[in-house]
Amino acid sequence: MTGQTAGQVTGQVRGRGARRGRSLAALAALGSVRTAMLATGASPFGVAATPDGRWAFVARAGSGPSAGTVDVLRLGAGSGPSAGPAATLVRSISLPVAPLGATITPDGKYLLVAAGSGAAVIDVARAEAGTPGALLGTLTAPARSGSSGPSNRSADLGSAIEVAVSPDGRFAFVTLEYADEAVVFNLAGALSRGFGAADYVGAIPLGQATVGVAVSPDGRWLYATSESAVQGQLAPQLTSPGKCAGRVPGTEAGEPPGTLTVIDLPRAETDPAHSVVATVPAGYQPVRVVTSADGTQVWVTARASDDLLCFSAARLASDPARALVAIVRVGSEPVGLAAVRGGALIVVADSNRFGASGAGSALTVVNVAAALAGRAAVAGQITTGQFPRDMTVSPDGTLLVSDFSSGQVQTVGTATLP
Repeated sequence: MTGQTAGQVTGQVRGRGARRGRSLAALAALGSVRTAMLATGASPFGVAATPDGRWAFVARAGSGPSAGTVDVLRLGAGSGPSAGPAATLVRSISLPVAPLGATITPDGKYLLVAAGSGAAVIDVARAEAGTPGALLGTLTAPARSGSSGPSNRSADLGSAIEVAVSPDGRFAFVTLEYADEAVVFNLAGALSRGFGAADYVGAIPLGQATVGVAVSPDGRWLYATSESAVQGQLAPQLTSPGKCAGRVPGTEAGEPPGTLTVIDLPRAETDPAHSVVATVPAGYQPVRVVTSADGTQVWVTARASDDLLCFSAARLASDPARALVAIVRVGSEPVGLAAVRGGALIVVADSNRFGASGAGSALTVVNVAAALAGRAAVAGQITTGQFPRDMTVSPDGTLLVSDFSSGQVQTVGTATLP
């Protein structure tokens, strides 16, 4: 595909989405992979693991007097030679706002969970030990005039969904799904002087339904996905002919493709409104993004196209029209994804969120080398719960997946993947 323009490749992606009836249900299950399930309670969403591999945290919407909770899990080996990696629920921390996506700062000291119009910040050591005061404060985007999104309603600003942190741990980036932007906070300042209005740096204008966000390993770039492009977001040479026919569940007739936006991260820390470098089409309804460990590849799940897309990081900055280098058909409505086994494999959470006929939820395993070479790249599927959503990888290679509709977290021993 390297000889094609982004418009040509995107045209192929759109066509694939329209033919979504073809599924991967016939693929052999990878039965030798070691997995385990842990019940957490309703609606687990974001999941994050500590750098030492001993603990993990799961963000969930709450019930009763609690708007949300963060479950604290102790990680460890399961019992028996065939058992999967284990996780034990130790305690839960109540939050005043329902949390969604989660991440941990590179130094392992703080857990950030997207909530409200920003993120709740939790002291990891206190959370692990059960010490009071684990919730340190909340980063909050203020109501403001001239919002970069289509409106300034509090409901739009209060739609935080995913969060990322700069490699030096000083800044946090939170996508506000219904405000169509990502907001930037001075995390280091909040931790040193206390949380308040001064934490807010500004907003990065993005497309409609902004969700996924990821930081390049070198801290040079920030990547964000939007489910649908807004007027003027894509350069004319990057748009493709034809329109969505609306035959794919979750899409509407005539909707534009979704987008992947490349952001200058250092500039976003000081001038977010002018930090966008490039925006490219990314299939229909792209919802998550991750990078390879060396930062050379950027992987995106296009939920309504049933596709995993790979972009060249270098070309995204220098030659966006030729940045899309691989498309892999995966399962129904992919959402979360993670690179495992040193980046040799990508695991994709096929959510089947909208209940496509003849499809189900699963984890699809993709061989990276085969995908980049244009060969058949799907190695097989792993059985999972209903609506697998977010995922993370602990340092020992254990993959943790939140099964949103099953109320559980699944652990997968990636060393047992073929």
